[in-house]
Amino acid sequence: MTKQKLIAITGPSSSGKTKLSIELAKKLNGEIISVDSRQIYKELDIGSAKPTIEEREGIPHYLMDVVDITQEYTVADFCDAARIKIKEILNKGKIPILAGGTGLYFRVLLQDFDLPRVAPNIELRKELEQKTSEELYNQLMKLDPDIAEKIHFNNKVKIIRALEVCLTLGIPMSKAQKKKEAEYNTLWFGLNSENRDFLYNRVNKRVDIMFEQGLLNEAKNLFEKYGQNKILMGTIGYQELYPLLKSEIDFETASNLLKQNTRRYAKRQISWFKANKDINWFDIEQIPFDEIWESIINIYRKS
Repeated sequence: MTKQKLIAITGPSSSGKTKLSIELAKKLNGEIISVDSRQIYKELDIGSAKPTIEEREGIPHYLMDVVDITQEYTVADFCDAARIKIKEILNKGKIPILAGGTGLYFRVLLQDFDLPRVAPNIELRKELEQKTSEELYNQLMKLDPDIAEKIHFNNKVKIIRALEVCLTLGIPMSKAQKKKEAEYNTLWFGLNSENRDFLYNRVNKRVDIMFEQGLLNEAKNLFEKYGQNKILMGTIGYQELYPLLKSEIDFETASNLLKQNTRRYAKRQISWFKANKDINWFDIEQIPFDEIWESIINIYRKS
């Protein structure tokens, strides 16, 4: 059976994935599925770099603004929803273009990786949330060092989820993960820059633009509405602004911290995506934007 063909656009923060995916959708009669674990949430607009309606240029975008930030949303939920949207787009005779920077979403949906389905355990989570990130990370290192090495030691949400799976199944999460055959014929494309300073300058500039667009006011309204919500406190772009809003640090310190955390996240994204040997990489410093999308279109039409 012939696998359905689709396009995946990956890469680190600030590399131009949104702009490229929209241009490809215009040229190839495509529609876009966001592969972003924060754009999935309503109200996380500026801080998640969600494209505005104007920026989308009339191209349908899916899996943005799907759930409230008070709701649970898992990788399995994303994959289930994405499969439905892929089928709908294909049935319209259009091309699904999946674009974003959440590596795990890409891996589980489009590669050979399958996660165990474990329902949320609210009581267990409440118990785990009483511990510090360091305590949780040390616990995960004992239960499943392979998984622990792939999670940042300060990412409390992901650490708790990994512990939840380990403790519920009674085996390491890494042992419960299974291999599967990839469902789709995915053409992979990645944006990056070998000149790390070039990419980091783009990151810094984007943070400045976010503040100009009203990021601080957005964060203020969200914290006033939801308090120390775990999604807000676990999201780059908001977590750095909480101490600023509490007058614990000044604006310059918060801005620099946000830029630093985003640069570090971009570095982790690069490491994750570089492990995928199927990605065709384009250096955004060396190759003009028009040449990138023209090359992708040529590869798509020849495949």
